[in-house]
Amino acid sequence: MASITYEEKKQRLTEFLRAAAGRPVRLGKTTSNLFRDRQKVQAQRLDVRDFNNVLRVDAAGGYVEVEGMTRYVDLVAECLRHGVMPAVVPQLKSITIGGAAVGCGIESSSFRYGLVHETVQEMEILLPGGNTVLCAPNNEHSDLFYGFPNSYGTLGYALKLKAKVVPVKNFVKLSHHRYADPEAYFAEVARQCDNPDVDFVDGVVFGRNEMVLTLGRFTDDAPYVSDYTYEKIYYRSLRERSEDYLTISDYLWRWDTDWFWCSKNLYAQHPLIRRFYGRSRLNSMTYTRIMRWNSRWKLTQTLNKLSGIHAESVIQDVEIPIGHATQFLEFYHDVIRFMPVWICPTRAYDRRVKFDLYPMSPGKLYVNFGFWDVIRGRKKLPPGYYNRLVEQQVMALSGMKSLYSDSYFSLEEFWRMYNKPAYDKLKKKYDPDGALRDLYQKCVLKA
Repeated sequence: MASITYEEKKQRLTEFLRAAAGRPVRLGKTTSNLFRDRQKVQAQRLDVRDFNNVLRVDAAGGYVEVEGMTRYVDLVAECLRHGVMPAVVPQLKSITIGGAAVGCGIESSSFRYGLVHETVQEMEILLPGGNTVLCAPNNEHSDLFYGFPNSYGTLGYALKLKAKVVPVKNFVKLSHHRYADPEAYFAEVARQCDNPDVDFVDGVVFGRNEMVLTLGRFTDDAPYVSDYTYEKIYYRSLRERSEDYLTISDYLWRWDTDWFWCSKNLYAQHPLIRRFYGRSRLNSMTYTRIMRWNSRWKLTQTLNKLSGIHAESVIQDVEIPIGHATQFLEFYHDVIRFMPVWICPTRAYDRRVKFDLYPMSPGKLYVNFGFWDVIRGRKKLPPGYYNRLVEQQVMALSGMKSLYSDSYFSLEEFWRMYNKPAYDKLKKKYDPDGALRDLYQKCVLKA
């Protein structure tokens, strides 16, 4: 049977949406990297699962054309065959490029290329009414191009994207630098972000007086390569070594094997249980399936209730201007406390532009703090107690917070941060009948 072309698949969705006019619609797919539950509502399922192909890699032109539901594990593999990589590759194999563009994607090349959506050159977006529009920085739909990131499917769905790729070498040489003083640490982060000889910058906070800054540089040759896909665990190596070498593929997926360090909650870091998982199941896709199963059957929630434990998931990524990074880290140590914390700098790839719904200042360097765990205690606290404290601190420090996980903003706080005038204008133009939920309903009220 001949494969279905992109245009044929697009036509199928167009017909579906037009037939579903006036009824709620939700995206039907098998993957999700959202860490917030959603209310169960009756809705038509827009099946986009087969929009998962890499259409063209133009290494000389510096771009890839790809369908929106393509997972980065597949996109990266195809790009590497052509000697390039997407300019920013989010940490987990299961993330799709469409999801990263409509949400927020970051990694250790973001100090140079910004967030994932800043590397996108154009998008073909399916609107709620069934029409598709091509969005580019300088065409008649440039408003949607700059308003689509952080809209989380409330304005439409990215069916096809053209994104920047950059040349790679076979290996990445890593150097791990240790610091005890946060001010010195973040000063060095800023300094290295201006270093043209560095290709990757990120780090990990292990404690109040233990911070590691990791610098990555492409190299053609390596005296050895380490393997963190089975027995050895990458984040532990940051405390054990000062230098390391990885293949480019293993470098891009260094965090995926153990979900950064969160695989410990699934006992995957215990040597015996790790062998039970096996190499093929040590990855974010396995852990996500387990997490979804636990959420559906509420096993952990039931055990906590039986033992009198009150638990709150604090799974967040926040961007803080680097001038306030030390202050945020001090707050974190005093209030949230669990370790480790991922550190990743980012700044605008093109400092002349601003994305309306995630309005970070194009001229500033930000630090992403990624922290993902559960706070447990005997005392019952208001829902979202610790997440609210994080949100208040982010607002106080002129930062931004990703919306892939739980949010507790008031309506006024939310729209002050995420630009209600711009959103309302886009909603009126591209979803005039309100077929899709608005951003606050979806990301805070979980509709």
